[in-house]
Amino acid sequence: MRRLIRSMVLFIALSAMPTLAQQPIVVGSKTFSESHVLAEIAAQYLEAKGQIVERRMGLGGTLISYEALVQGELDIYPEYTGTLTGAVFDDPTMDAAGLSAALAKDDLEFYLRLGFDNSYAIAMPEDLAASRGITQISDLAEHPELVVGFSHEFLNRGDGWPELQRRYGLSLRPKGIEHALAYRALDAGQLDVADAYTTDGDLDLYGLRLLDDDLEFFPTYDAGYLIRQDLPSNVRNTLSELEGVIDEPKMRSLNRRVATDGLSPALVAFEFLRDEGLVNDALEPAGSESRIVYNTSVHLKLTAIAVGLGCFVAIPLALLVSRLPRVAGALQYLASLFQTIPALALLALLIPVLGLGQTTAIFALFLYSLLPIVRNTLAGLAGVDPLLKEVARSLGLTATQQILRIELPLATPMIIAGIKTAAIISIGTATLAAFVGAGGLGEPIITGLSLNNHRLILEGAVPAACLAIATELAFSLLERRFVPAHLRIR
Repeated sequence: MRRLIRSMVLFIALSAMPTLAQQPIVVGSKTFSESHVLAEIAAQYLEAKGQIVERRMGLGGTLISYEALVQGELDIYPEYTGTLTGAVFDDPTMDAAGLSAALAKDDLEFYLRLGFDNSYAIAMPEDLAASRGITQISDLAEHPELVVGFSHEFLNRGDGWPELQRRYGLSLRPKGIEHALAYRALDAGQLDVADAYTTDGDLDLYGLRLLDDDLEFFPTYDAGYLIRQDLPSNVRNTLSELEGVIDEPKMRSLNRRVATDGLSPALVAFEFLRDEGLVNDALEPAGSESRIVYNTSVHLKLTAIAVGLGCFVAIPLALLVSRLPRVAGALQYLASLFQTIPALALLALLIPVLGLGQTTAIFALFLYSLLPIVRNTLAGLAGVDPLLKEVARSLGLTATQQILRIELPLATPMIIAGIKTAAIISIGTATLAAFVGAGGLGEPIITGLSLNNHRLILEGAVPAACLAIATELAFSLLERRFVPAHLRIR
């Protein structure tokens, strides 16, 4: 025992010491394919130069990515000058000096320009635009019958739909749709108009026309890397070697390889760096099999810790208040409140407090696991035959002894059912954890949605479904092993 205690003390002491190991540089991206590719280019190039890199890809939107950088949860992510001036600072007229000053207040810096401008644009199917005689955005004012779908971020940005509508005097009523899905909807005839990026590889694939911005509404969107000002100088020097390496045709070609050829952003980035003579073949990304194993293990970790914490908190609390009906009702009501908060909203609200990563995801999943465990524990205790409780009191058992020796064993089937429900809910909800950089099986699903890649979607969805089925079977075996047949829930 003394040896064990000494080992634990030594481990804690060593853990508390400042590490001499190289700190990883955290590279992030937003959900669309170009952001993935550019983030992978930075990450792989840094790795080629000997830097340890941690990836947090597919973060949900500009403001989440920007806030993560401000909070120190990210060190680098790809961004655009127009997005910063319009969406972050709500001033599309801001010049370069003003942008630098505004970023400096948050200890950030737009470090370099990659060499291309990826502006917003309004797209229509070529044949539809030709048949209606639509060549520029102002022409849309004469066609209020068109079905319009814009990405959710574009619908709310300062450089997006609200100001575009005002500038052009448009009466169209757009609906929100995921950016990658909009192209498929245009191709299927379900949409007539959508927002686009000028370097999208899908433009040629789906035969889309970009309408002329005749009133010059959209600002310049120079692409580059947004970084923290405290980024180490050696990392800055390495990144500076990427300045101006990608022009607009080259970026559209890279995007086309993702959209049309179905290649992963990591592989497209690797081949670009290799073809440019910047990296060697030793850095080629791992295959899908290793990704599935890794993502599944992360998903299991998130779910197991969250549900384990839920059991550790919910069951004792339910036992403690089971004889106090009003307190028990309040506890159940409080647990139910967490279920009313949409998962994405909860994750976004937790970022300023807990930052990005697995801690935020685990805490959110823990909150969602409370209700089924609390409710089933209280229901199981309440369902114990009152006659048995009376007999227990007659035998002189204390209230605690009655709960632990009589009521808790009889309530076990209901408690197990609650834990099973919490586990299955967590497995499904954990797919959203990728939006806050926690990884798991949601990462290929979100990436697949943004890239319109069904294989990637299935790479995350099928293992997640298998995990849910396996969890159901595991709890059924657990019931058979530990719960008498006459007490099982049928």
